[in-house]
Amino acid sequence: MRAAYYEQNGAARDVLRVAEMETPKPGPGEVRVKIAVSGVNPSDVKARGGSRKITVPRIIPHSDAGGVIDAVGEGVPAARIGERVWTWNGQWKRPFGTCAEYITLPQALAVPLAGHIAFEQAACLGIPAMTASHAVDVARARPGVTILISGGAGSVGHYAIQFAKARGATVITTISSDAKARLAKEAGADHAIDYRRENVGERVKALTAGAGVDAMIELDISANAKLIPDVMKPRGHVVIYGNSKPVAEVPSAFCLMNQIVLQYIFVYELTAEERRRAIDEIQWLMAGRRLTHNIAKAFPLAEIVAAHEAVESGATIGNVVVTM
Repeated sequence: MRAAYYEQNGAARDVLRVAEMETPKPGPGEVRVKIAVSGVNPSDVKARGGSRKITVPRIIPHSDAGGVIDAVGEGVPAARIGERVWTWNGQWKRPFGTCAEYITLPQALAVPLAGHIAFEQAACLGIPAMTASHAVDVARARPGVTILISGGAGSVGHYAIQFAKARGATVITTISSDAKARLAKEAGADHAIDYRRENVGERVKALTAGAGVDAMIELDISANAKLIPDVMKPRGHVVIYGNSKPVAEVPSAFCLMNQIVLQYIFVYELTAEERRRAIDEIQWLMAGRRLTHNIAKAFPLAEIVAAHEAVESGATIGNVVVTM
């Protein structure tokens, strides 16, 4: 099989290669997926860059993909052969991920995919959609709740808007351009605030009659913790799934006096019940054709370096995928 790989951490163009490798065989309890499309996430490029140091000779990157099961191991029903699936945690605590023509996985990591969902869309579900669904769950989205979602045009934010609206919440989101505002509104956001041109705190207070929001879903707490006193109601929840720096300066006096809950979430290590809830919500919305996906750009496997660089640049609006 052909696969992208790296053998040391570093810049994409310095360490990423594409080569022929042995096609894996599924072990007991595993399925083999013939991958059609692999998703590239920020965590994938950060890992390659050095956030996760290599402890094995070779890494095939990426956790998410869409494809078809073409072989099964002992203990897995043969009826799964030919099943369209989407995958999650493909390269979490495993050396060989989804940026290859084939991957073997524990069968639970390959989720049935409806026929009307394209493989490009399936490759966006594992990290972005599951993070978004769990974040919205932790934020207690429901009718009467107002949630501020940062980066509403990003891969996680775009999904989070949809999950929050499906649960009946009011959604305010931050964006940085008119194009991103349109994308967030199309996803269902009630209000979009351009943080480059507007005062986010003032706009939130104006939109909530001075009350603030019940919850905040945050992609970069180190950059945006300063907003907490300006936007949060007492006893509100700040759900954090990202951080651009190892240390964040949090307005602890305000959080203490107002009993603000800061909840960090990490999609790779969800409990079985948290995972089930997220998968069920994703499957439910897709079955009803209510979940929209934003594919920013697709690259062939031979252009894996360009795919990683596109994610790192921050210039793409939405998900980047690699086709096999």
